[in-house]
Amino acid sequence: MRILVLGSGAREHAIVTALLREEPRPHVIAAPGNAGIAADVPVVDLDPTDSDVVTNFAQEHNIDLVVVGPEAPLVAGVADALRTRGIPVFGPGQAAAALEGSKTFAKRIMDEAGVPTGRAVRAGNLAEAQGALDEYGAPYVVKADGLAAGKGVLVTTDRDDALAHAVRWLQHGAVLVEEFLSGQEVSLFFLSDGHTVLPLSPAQDYKRLADNDEGPNTGGMGAYSPLPWLDAGFGSETAFVDEVIKTIALPTVRRLAAEDTPFIGLLYCGLILTDAGIRVIEFNARFGDPETQVVLPRLVTPLSGLLLAASTGELAGLPRPEFSTDAAVTVVIASENYPETPVTGRVITGLAEAATVTGVTIAHAATALDGSALVATGGRVLSVVAVGADFTEARARAYEAVGLIGLEGSQHRGDIAAKVAN
Repeated sequence: MRILVLGSGAREHAIVTALLREEPRPHVIAAPGNAGIAADVPVVDLDPTDSDVVTNFAQEHNIDLVVVGPEAPLVAGVADALRTRGIPVFGPGQAAAALEGSKTFAKRIMDEAGVPTGRAVRAGNLAEAQGALDEYGAPYVVKADGLAAGKGVLVTTDRDDALAHAVRWLQHGAVLVEEFLSGQEVSLFFLSDGHTVLPLSPAQDYKRLADNDEGPNTGGMGAYSPLPWLDAGFGSETAFVDEVIKTIALPTVRRLAAEDTPFIGLLYCGLILTDAGIRVIEFNARFGDPETQVVLPRLVTPLSGLLLAASTGELAGLPRPEFSTDAAVTVVIASENYPETPVTGRVITGLAEAATVTGVTIAHAATALDGSALVATGGRVLSVVAVGADFTEARARAYEAVGLIGLEGSQHRGDIAAKVAN
């Protein structure tokens, strides 16, 4: 199988790595990729949001399946263009991708499908935002309505900070002010062919920059999978997943199908376990980052077959994907001054040594070659991924590898998965 993976981050590197584990190994191409991905598979310097460029490349190179990693190409309608040309693509069309591209659209779909979520008010100006903040009270939750690269959400007890966040994002469009929901958060991915869904294994990510969930929100500083504490509340991971399928995933997919906007691809359910039950915080229309980095290393079922079946409407009748009992942990290494204005261009060292640690793989997020030197090109630079027999072993391996990597001014959290380690 010839597979084109669109994107250039650690999520895409994790997808490529999972595909390359298969036997027989598919022929994988990435566009545009990064320095780490380029060390594993051929990369092509093309704009993944340009529908004509992507579809022409896929046709000229006899691509059997296109996997869209990031959200921007989906919202731009790249999947629609590929399907029009008869090319299987794992990723929803532009209309269904509004589930991520517009918080207002997502809330409407949830309301009409009867999916449990928090109350929200759409504010188009500052006065409306102020009124909603006062209605719901602290802690305040303010979200940009559109895409914001993981930086559009603020949760704070400071009303002035909440207003400032609203003012910032109102310059780009509407904002949503939501009621605050308290509880453990879970990321759960579903493969969807527009009618049927198949679940992957749950994960939990860490959005705050610093240990103990302090500091600003980020795109994600680490994650772990599976979630052993689900057993206490639901009896088993399977029972939890069954409930989410019944109350959230299938109603959402069926509602979109009823509106002639079938969701074909990866439905990311950002969930919170409240005292009143499971609630949806957000939907995304693609694999999450950094959760993908801990879910896919545990996947036993070949990924390519699952993605192709979803893309061609063939999920019905397939068994649920199988996962190993291993624990997986990922720790993100970020540049100095992330998430504000990251310092870039600095040299990264020690990757070869880190990769020799048992159970460790390194997913590149923002790297490039400058001559013979590997340099950081963005905020989140690397995801150090480790698997082990349990979380104590996986954490030890991950942090041993992190300690071998050099990047001036870099930052990382030291408490990823600490609460589930023995």
